[in-house]
Amino acid sequence: MWSVIIILILVGLLMLILEVLVIPGSGIAGIVGFILMAAGIWLAYTRESVEAGHITLAVTLGVNLIGLVLALRSKTWKKAMLETKIDGRARDLKLPNLKVGDKGKTVSRCAPMGKAVFFDKFFEVSALSEFIDENRDIEIVRISGNKIFIKHLKE
Repeated sequence: MWSVIIILILVGLLMLILEVLVIPGSGIAGIVGFILMAAGIWLAYTRESVEAGHITLAVTLGVNLIGLVLALRSKTWKKAMLETKIDGRARDLKLPNLKVGDKGKTVSRCAPMGKAVFFDKFFEVSALSEFIDENRDIEIVRISGNKIFIKHLKE
């Protein structure tokens, strides 16, 4: 019977470890692990003796507390952490040397978003009201944050 009790407690402890490290958030593995450990302790009380149940309970709590202390130490998680740094950028939000009134050309159709070139650099632009075909002369009407609003220059 001791082998069944020990297996239940160890599998319960393994399920709790899996809950923390592998499948966090679901809760099912943690609940199953807790139930298995409780079943092992209950079997020790009912099938062996009250004294054996107390010893099993104390050992199970001790192992869980030691595991918790080891898990909360910062050195434990530093071994499992990735230490790479992200150097890339998604998009530079600075709009160098652009101001209201600058003139450029559309590279793609602006319906209402598109691409345009100002001073030999490409930018994403928004047409204010109408659709603007490609290779049309445009002018910056407004700059709001990192958005450039344009209008078509009629010939």
